[in-house]
Amino acid sequence: MSGKLKAFIDSSVKIHGKLEGKVGAAFTSSGGTATGAETTLLAILETMLVHGMIIQGRSDDKHFGSAAVGAPHAKEIEYCRELGRRVAHLVLKLEE
Repeated sequence: MSGKLKAFIDSSVKIHGKLEGKVGAAFTSSGGTATGAETTLLAILETMLVHGMIIQGRSDDKHFGSAAVGAPHAKEIEYCRELGRRVAHLVLKLEE
């Protein structure tokens, strides 16, 4: 993952406990194939779990979140939008 994201995650210890019960999901982009997109997604999800967050996953081939290689194209943008819709739907379900 990028150094800036890693620093952000490392600094999240300052808000530990304040994200408990909040809903989250992960997305990333990478410079090429075999660059660790899945491990980046898992690291983001792990941080969310450490904070007690509720994670929205997927049951298809994008289990851990959305990822794009290089600049996102229409397909990847739609995956992100769909993930956002799923997160919003989960939030609404939890409010019931």
